[in-house]
Amino acid sequence: MMNKKTAMLLKVIILIAGAAFMLYPLLWMVASSFKPEALIFRELGLIPAEFTAEHYILGWNGRAGINFGLFFKNTILLVLCCIVGNVSSCSMTAYAFARLELAGKKVLFAVLMVSMMLPFHVVLLPRFLIFTKLHWINTYLPLIVPAFLGTNGFFCYMMVQFMRSIPRELDQAATIDGCGPVQIFFRILMPLCTAGTALIMALTMIWTWNDFFSQLIYIGNPELFTVALGLRTFIDATGASNYGQLFAMSVVSLLPIIIFFIIAQKQLMGGIAVQGLKG
Repeated sequence: MMNKKTAMLLKVIILIAGAAFMLYPLLWMVASSFKPEALIFRELGLIPAEFTAEHYILGWNGRAGINFGLFFKNTILLVLCCIVGNVSSCSMTAYAFARLELAGKKVLFAVLMVSMMLPFHVVLLPRFLIFTKLHWINTYLPLIVPAFLGTNGFFCYMMVQFMRSIPRELDQAATIDGCGPVQIFFRILMPLCTAGTALIMALTMIWTWNDFFSQLIYIGNPELFTVALGLRTFIDATGASNYGQLFAMSVVSLLPIIIFFIIAQKQLMGGIAVQGLKG
């Protein structure tokens, strides 16, 4: 029988080996971004035989006269709008379900739950036709406006669970002090749901930053491209792809997500943990 220290050491070794195995593709991409184009697929090692930083310079300058920095600006603008939209609309929707007495509230909440089960591709064509008739194609409106309409059922359901865990006695005390439903929402519930709000902000940032499919459908103007669409410009179906610049800009595009996760890790994990306890 192995003792506890040996068993713990064995677990640590297995976890390190598993982490190294999972991180190898990412480390290879970082290493390949510093290799000359001719050596990227010829060498599979992580240490470049020849070192060059030209992929970062050329990649940032972009293609077709569009600087990659423009893609970052577009993505940041889109992310901020979606964060504001999801936090405001989903919180108000959750407040209506959790606190207000509305006719047919249970039926509407069931519809909300059913909407969470619908695959994205089911509503893809109807939404595209609607946005086409509204002349919203080649704008950010199809990506931003739904966020302001509480269409994310997961965020609404999550905030409902947070608000239901808050004692109703606080609402009653605020009502005695002369607060109405709007004041109760902003002064009582929202300050107590900071963990849920932080989780919505974090997930919205990550999902919007990494989204490719939706942005590919609605955005065709290169000047409106986001980071995800900008990376696609380095892949040419005719065979003129530049993988060195693609890997370099992929590394650059991952940095904001990694930095954000490191900074907001405590709030993100705390929000998930609290949601698990309250669910």
